[in-house]
Amino acid sequence: MTHANAPSPSVGPVRAGGPPSPPRSTLVVTAHAGDFVWRAGGAVALAACRGEKVTIACLTFGERGESAQAWRAGKTLKEIKAIRREEAERAADALGAEVRFYDAGDYPLLPTAELTDQLVAVYRETQPDVVLTHPAEDPYNGDHPAANRMAMEARVLAQAVGYPGPGEIIGVPPVFYFEPHQPEMSGFRPEVLLDITEVWDIKRKAMECLAAQQHLWAYYTDLAVRRGVQLKRNAGPNLGLAYDTMAEAFMRPFPQIAKELA
Repeated sequence: MTHANAPSPSVGPVRAGGPPSPPRSTLVVTAHAGDFVWRAGGAVALAACRGEKVTIACLTFGERGESAQAWRAGKTLKEIKAIRREEAERAADALGAEVRFYDAGDYPLLPTAELTDQLVAVYRETQPDVVLTHPAEDPYNGDHPAANRMAMEARVLAQAVGYPGPGEIIGVPPVFYFEPHQPEMSGFRPEVLLDITEVWDIKRKAMECLAAQQHLWAYYTDLAVRRGVQLKRNAGPNLGLAYDTMAEAFMRPFPQIAKELA
């Protein structure tokens, strides 16, 4: 899906004697059904509005650890999974992304050989130019570091010619860790500040699809405002002028490759 006011799809150069290369691809590996919205919804919406392909690999529905409201309402496990799936699908649609569910079970999220194979397959299928996932630390939710380890391992395995499975091997897409709920307790540093002002309304719409976690709507709105202030402060002179920049923060676990410093 792309939005009606989106620019034409971002495609690569036209190959001599052949069709243009496919649009850029972003892969998001997320532990729970809502994580991709709170932490990277702006990045997803920006990519989608540029005509890029965004695929979200959602490892669990967050059915046990992040659905307290539904449990207190007397819902069954099957009902809760269905609720969280429907919310995540609507949120992904609002952002312009495709979401795939792996139903690996949360609290705890445990690695399996089957899940590793599935993640390697999605890497090779989507051939991502960029990967977004959780940081390696989060003392409040062990599923998040577990998702990080699986995402990072699958990225390496998907590059290995000898690893069995369908699809072509991938290159070395840069990885960006999105911001955890309590960054100061998770070793998170806001090394990259992404301006999401132009798609903030889209992210907010996606957030409002997640009724099971309505208590987070205000928190992540406030966070976007704070990161926007920091973005402007780091972008040039801040003379107290009025602005309404919204932003998301990311870390980079690997070096940035560049031909000039900027």
